Amino acid sequence: MLTETDKRLLRVAYDEAKAGFDEGGCPIGSVLARGGEIVSQGRNQRVQGGDPIAHGEMDALRKAGRQKTYRDTVLYTSLSPCMMCSGTIVQFGIPRVVIGDTQNFGGNEDFLRERGVEVAIANDPDCIALMQRFIEEKPELWAEDIAE
Repeated sequence: MLTETDKRLLRVAYDEAKAGFDEGGCPIGSVLARGGEIVSQGRNQRVQGGDPIAHGEMDALRKAGRQKTYRDTVLYTSLSPCMMCSGTIVQFGIPRVVIGDTQNFGGNEDFLRERGVEVAIANDPDCIALMQRFIEEKPELWAEDIAE
């Protein structure tokens, strides 16, 4: 069940994804929030920064800096997190993740749930359409991003 806050913050993640797409990168955006307020936001920076681990979730977490705890946060992401990002979510003890799109990429939702993370899937049409466009227009970059 998505709240109005969830919808608002997922939209910020989408806006980050769109900005990344417009920069020529992979359109994946993320927001770390606490109590409905944005702690940080980021986007996939692999192409822009030449950094292979600068996924959207990692960029948002890096920008958050050191936190005393993540156990009171929610991570919003435009696309289902990869195993690296899912492992980081578990490692940091982030209790809830809201995912915009699991249709274009998914599979780690059960991994998260099995480790106590609440996973909410939005099936957001904008997140889905943007990623579909990216995959169609830049299949080689998409294959590189998911290490295929």
